[in-house]
Amino acid sequence: MHDISLSRARLPATLEIEVLDEFGALKQQAIAAERALTLYLNKREIVTLMTLGADPEALVVGYLRNQGLLADQQDLQAVHVDWAVEAAAVVTRHLPEDLEERLGQRTVTTGCGQGTVFGRLLDATSLQPLPATVMRQSVLYRLLDNLGAYNETYRSAGAVHGCALCRQEAVLDFVEDVGRHNAVDTLAGRQWLAAAKSTDADIFYTTGRLTSEMVLKVAQMGISVLVSRSGVTQKGVELAERFGVLLIARAKGRHFQAIHGDSRLELDAMPPRRPGDRARG
Repeated sequence: MHDISLSRARLPATLEIEVLDEFGALKQQAIAAERALTLYLNKREIVTLMTLGADPEALVVGYLRNQGLLADQQDLQAVHVDWAVEAAAVVTRHLPEDLEERLGQRTVTTGCGQGTVFGRLLDATSLQPLPATVMRQSVLYRLLDNLGAYNETYRSAGAVHGCALCRQEAVLDFVEDVGRHNAVDTLAGRQWLAAAKSTDADIFYTTGRLTSEMVLKVAQMGISVLVSRSGVTQKGVELAERFGVLLIARAKGRHFQAIHGDSRLELDAMPPRRPGDRARG
């Protein structure tokens, strides 16, 4: 194998934040890192990927290889990642002759983590202040119970994510799709096409992770409470603080972890403690 100039810009895959649990206790919780990394191929901007940052050089090379933009290993000269500017510069001896055609025909897949529009969307976003919706613990529990009547496709076939527009414990609209971003986009489209803001949806529920893109999309819909049965990422936490979104992660049964919930979460239905509750994460 020929010599390749390669940076070693690995970062820790997790970090810890403080969360508020269902008993009103503050504790440290490990969350997944989420970092934007814009890929440049011979100074040509290709894509912005959302990643843990654990092996960024391999990520960008693998992306180029899988997209057919890097055909021969001998063409690869350098891969340099600089987290200070969130960029990965890949230098090759040759570019595909049909590069522009390939880039113009990219398909956004149902997979996670390829935030091709993340940077531009964040830069262009000018949000109205979000309502400081208060979430009562008792309402959260009733909402989770009500959501059990949905997920029809998931129950019969699996392999899908579900998202819901809610007004307190009432489920106003529910969508399933093979990707969580498809589901939230469908709800946003319905809301916009039907001028459904009159429904006063004030809570958004998703089965997927609370990533930066999920927080951004929900904030654009004018909703300031985002609930998920899954976990939260670093960038999701950062954007939620920036936009004023209350995050409630790992919401299953009577368990949850609230982020940025000090003044907007009312603990009015704390469950009885059971052995092992303190150790749950």
